[in-house]
Amino acid sequence: MRAFVIEAPGITHVAEVERPVAGEGEVLLRTIVVGMCGTDLSTFRGKNPLVSYPRIPGHEIVATIAETGPGVPDHLVPGLNVTLSPYTSCGKCASCKRGRVNACQFNQTLGVQREGAMKEYFTAPWSKLYVAEGLSIPELSLVEPLSVGFHATARGRVTAGDTVAVIGCGVVGLGAIAAAAYRGARVIAIDVDDRKLAVARQAGATDLVNSKSVEVHGALQALTGGLGPDVFIEAVGAPATFRMAVEEVAFTGRVVYIGYAKEPVAYETRLFVMKELDIMGSRNALDEFGTVIEAMRGGKFPVDAIISKVVPLEEAGAILQAWSDDPGAYVKVQVSL
Repeated sequence: MRAFVIEAPGITHVAEVERPVAGEGEVLLRTIVVGMCGTDLSTFRGKNPLVSYPRIPGHEIVATIAETGPGVPDHLVPGLNVTLSPYTSCGKCASCKRGRVNACQFNQTLGVQREGAMKEYFTAPWSKLYVAEGLSIPELSLVEPLSVGFHATARGRVTAGDTVAVIGCGVVGLGAIAAAAYRGARVIAIDVDDRKLAVARQAGATDLVNSKSVEVHGALQALTGGLGPDVFIEAVGAPATFRMAVEEVAFTGRVVYIGYAKEPVAYETRLFVMKELDIMGSRNALDEFGTVIEAMRGGKFPVDAIISKVVPLEEAGAILQAWSDDPGAYVKVQVSL
């Protein structure tokens, strides 16, 4: 069967690999669509510290159950379309013992620490599957990346009375925007690209700030009556935006970091104390898959505006190169098998 392989930074090819067999408690899945995110782009560029080469990417997945192994529940039958959680958990580390398995110390995400789903068939434990009847293939393909933004919003304890600023309107940031709007909050979207801000409006943002053309501090002060946003969610991963979150959030506000900077960040740490801030990281997703599915059933998420390009497996390498050359040209790239 065919599989897409990132052999080394900037080097890709389609290879023939052995078709797997479903074991105890596993299902054999035929891949339909795989989304690519910033993690995959970083792997292609050689800037992902968590990956080793060669690697088959793929963790944003829509697949059809092809076969079931022993011990799989009867409701999971061949022909059923599913998405799945791509993470693992050891059950023994501090995170797992606290029930926060999304942050397992020894997590292995599909397509990062272990081989992913960008191949014709793969196996997975049945317990990782999510059935979402009524969702289209494009909608189902966005459940995993949106769940990351939904988890960040849960970490920020967003309520209907909050004003939430989200910087970075990629898919994860759009997930945070949609989640905050779903909770009834007022949402301020910040980005350098008016095209992405227009999508953010469709996702639920009530106010838009282009940080390339507008001074962010003045804009946020004007929008919040001089108080600053109650919650600031950072989905860029740059030193400047890490600092901005702490500087712009309201006193006693909450800061949530989804992205992570690739270099050390210098802070004015007195703001941590003076403002008595809650500063939180947010990793992967926990039980947000089901919440995203329910939100998607409302039909309000701008799926068509987010999926920029769908290519066949043989063109996966070329689209990764094009995305690397012009990151702003795409919101979400997908590969169809």
